[in-house]
Amino acid sequence: MSTPILRLNKANITEGEVVTATCLAPGETGSLLFSFYDGSKEVDKIGLNSNSVRFLPKGVGDHIIHCSYSVFIMPNLFKSQRSNAVTVKVKELSLEPILKISPQNNVYEGDTLNITCSVSDSREDFRDAELLLSQGNKILQRGNTSIHVSWTARATSLKLTIECWLYVGNVAKVDNKTVSVIELFSVPTLKMSPPEVFQGDSIRLICQSERLSYNRLGGENLIYSLEPLEYHMSRAGNGVFAGNAKTIDFNYTCTAAAKGIKKKSNVLTIRPKVSVSAPKIWVSGNAILGRKIEIFCLSNTGTPPITYTLWKTNEQKQIAIVQEFSKPANFTVYISEPEELIKYFCSANNGGKKPYSSDKLHAAVIEPMTEAHLMVLPISGDISEGNSVTLICSFKGTPPVTVRWFRDGDPNALETTTTKINTTNYPFILSKEHSDKYYCKAENRANSVESNTVNLVVGMAMWKKLLIPGIVILVVSSLVLVGFVLFIRSRRGKRETAAELSVKPASPKSDDSLTVTLTHDTEVYNAATDAASFYDDKEGRVTNGTRGSVASLPADIINRSSCSIPASV
Repeated sequence: MSTPILRLNKANITEGEVVTATCLAPGETGSLLFSFYDGSKEVDKIGLNSNSVRFLPKGVGDHIIHCSYSVFIMPNLFKSQRSNAVTVKVKELSLEPILKISPQNNVYEGDTLNITCSVSDSREDFRDAELLLSQGNKILQRGNTSIHVSWTARATSLKLTIECWLYVGNVAKVDNKTVSVIELFSVPTLKMSPPEVFQGDSIRLICQSERLSYNRLGGENLIYSLEPLEYHMSRAGNGVFAGNAKTIDFNYTCTAAAKGIKKKSNVLTIRPKVSVSAPKIWVSGNAILGRKIEIFCLSNTGTPPITYTLWKTNEQKQIAIVQEFSKPANFTVYISEPEELIKYFCSANNGGKKPYSSDKLHAAVIEPMTEAHLMVLPISGDISEGNSVTLICSFKGTPPVTVRWFRDGDPNALETTTTKINTTNYPFILSKEHSDKYYCKAENRANSVESNTVNLVVGMAMWKKLLIPGIVILVVSSLVLVGFVLFIRSRRGKRETAAELSVKPASPKSDDSLTVTLTHDTEVYNAATDAASFYDDKEGRVTNGTRGSVASLPADIINRSSCSIPASV
């Protein structure tokens, strides 16, 4: 590969001028890639059919320029040696920007500043040169070197930084100065008095600048104004505005002005509070005597935080502070007397002129069921089949009370009723099957209790009792008739037989055993029945007896005498 040759169009240039460099590769063909260097730093890279580049040497002084080229032969890239080095001398631009500010000391807000931006040597004409006067990112004025740039401004901030820029080609030079500005008056603050108000309350808005340069103001007063346009407010003095708080949130700002300087305060948001309404008081769930209950207190309106106080008569009991809107205060108390609950009430306050109190607590205190008693009517009457009987369940406890009657051993209730008095009954018509043990259960919103057990014994019906003596007489008469028939038949058969019929006792009672004896020839036959199995002396209360019978006469009597004797009662 041949050694490349570097050629430049200029060796001596002025700061900001551009140099054209050409790199030659004698005898080389194909795809070549040329690189140019300023010292050790590569400044550009070109390829294919171009081998010349324009570049700007950066910085005043000597710049050592050289080049090289590369040949691409698949799959490798081959690089040549460095070319000859050429020195480019860069001379500093003779023009300089000049910034002047007057006055530069003891500058107050609102003072007028005279500012000029010019070049150091305006005799030399640089047609491509430009002057630019700026403050931060704001361009104040611009022009060319044939005239200077001037600007008159008011000091509106406490520190002013002014810059004078000179642009010549690709060269930019700057001159800057910073001016300290003394505050004429501070940014005003807007305050409300009192600091907390309710809707419709009288308020005063005070706009004031805390720091003033009285000497510089020269007796001129600050003028304060309220925005938006003193809405709902009226001027009560310089910087003082009076009015009434609105019913909604509202934003105000104020402005202080003097010597053409205006400063605006931060936004003041007025949030008028809503006064609490008279609270409501209630009990959660059922108030049961002898247990803890929860009492709630809530005002439908009112800006939180709201302080709720629970009172008993005139004695303060508990305090709760609620930070959320529409959330009730919760108090827990113990009720030991039925009349105690009505003594409670609550009050609410959120910083208003006076607290509001609720009505007294009206809630029923439920007394738990303490006892239940079951009795039967009639107490000493006829409790027998076909008659009416009433089970009466009495109890103690706060109504409404639900009463259920049960038969012993049966989980299903015979009857269920709800009553608002302390007793209720269950009537029904007796039958033999009603003999059993009975009890009742009374239940209210607090608890339930079970009564004593009553053993109900149902006696025989009266008509059955009256039937027994008749049956006995019928049996006796039948036996006498049988004996008489036997006697007649024996006479006809010419048999000397004797028959004797006897009944013991002679005058039977309802509970006596009846014995009938028939003596025929030498044989004796007995028929007996126990009347007590049908009848007792308890006026109809049935025991667990069964129906008895008179034994049938022996069959051989019937066979021998050719007659039948009714024996069963």
